[in-house]
Amino acid sequence: MGNCHTVGPNEALVVSGGCCGSDVKHYVFGGWAWAWWCITDTQRISLEIMTLQPRCEDVETAEGVALTVTGVAQVKIMTEKELLAVACEQFLGKNVQDVKNVVLQTLEGHLRSILGTLTVEQIYQDRDQFAKLVREVAAPDVGRMGIEILSFTIKDVYDKVDYLSSLGKTQTAAVRRDADIGVAEAERDAGIREAQCKKEMLDVKFMADTKIADSRRAFELQKAAFTEEVNVKTAEAQLAYELQSAREQQKIRQEEIEIEVVQRKKQIDVEEKEIIRMEKELIATVKRPAEAEAYRIQQIAEGEKVKQVLMAQAEAEKIRKIGEAEAFVIEAIGMAEAERMKLKAEALQKYGEAAQLALVLDALPEIAAKVSAPLSKVDEIVILSGESSNTTSEVNRLLAEIPASVRAITGVDLTKIPLIQKATGAQA
Repeated sequence: MGNCHTVGPNEALVVSGGCCGSDVKHYVFGGWAWAWWCITDTQRISLEIMTLQPRCEDVETAEGVALTVTGVAQVKIMTEKELLAVACEQFLGKNVQDVKNVVLQTLEGHLRSILGTLTVEQIYQDRDQFAKLVREVAAPDVGRMGIEILSFTIKDVYDKVDYLSSLGKTQTAAVRRDADIGVAEAERDAGIREAQCKKEMLDVKFMADTKIADSRRAFELQKAAFTEEVNVKTAEAQLAYELQSAREQQKIRQEEIEIEVVQRKKQIDVEEKEIIRMEKELIATVKRPAEAEAYRIQQIAEGEKVKQVLMAQAEAEKIRKIGEAEAFVIEAIGMAEAERMKLKAEALQKYGEAAQLALVLDALPEIAAKVSAPLSKVDEIVILSGESSNTTSEVNRLLAEIPASVRAITGVDLTKIPLIQKATGAQA
């Protein structure tokens, strides 16, 4: 079995060992790793920033001046796998102070060697360049130990022989000299400048007075022009006021006319509405009753018409029924007469031609009476004929036509009767 080990981002965990004598090492930071009991070893190394203060005392510069220099460096172990492996190989198992001592001695050695190549002025006046040079020279060496220089600055530079103070005194004297010269030149320049300023002031004053006079004259001219312009504008404004007043009066009159037109329109609308009201009143009091009376009369007429139609339909129905009854009676009589004639015909056929002739002769007086009935009402008969004809011949002709008429009516040929034969033969 084993344990699960965790580390924060400020610490690295090194897991070494394993089954079958494995020499593979695992580096974990800000995570976790599994370690087997008895066959796996775990160690930790800090990744936090380490602050160092390398100090070189009485180190001679390129000019032989002994200086004491103190710096401040910020370093840490790098987290890249190869560099972390190098740092673990050299510092694993050591505490932070041991790591600081190794890196501090390395930085002090490089600082000492660089101090021997520079002058005091270069070191003192350009500390940033000096610190940059130390960092560039020392970075490869500490990098081979898995260490990274985050920053390096020069904290203090001094000496025990007052070289720097003397250099400062010389500089101070030069500065004081330059300051006195500057004061004298400044006072000279100030006097010159003061005279120039007074001259310029007087010039400006004269110019200002001239400008003031010009300004006053221009002011008066401008004032007169303004007064004239004001008067012109006042007159124009007065005229414009009168013109505008006339326009406003015209607008007022136009508005009054429009109001009168509106009032007239309103009056016309009222009169039209009164006409409409009177029309509606006449419609309600005269037209509607008249229409109602007309409608009543129309309905009465319609009723009477319907009544007459119904009565006519009833009368027609009555006539039709009577006609049907008469037709039925006539049909019955006809059928009876036909039956009688049939029986009579059968009897005539049975008795022969003599019986038929007897019947015809019995009917002839009645036929003659019927034919001559209209002549009984005639007072006089005039017979018109040709010149060679006479009345007797006309009568004979008429008598000769009687058998044909009787045959056409009864179907009996009278010419077969001997008496008729003699008559017609005599005529012939």
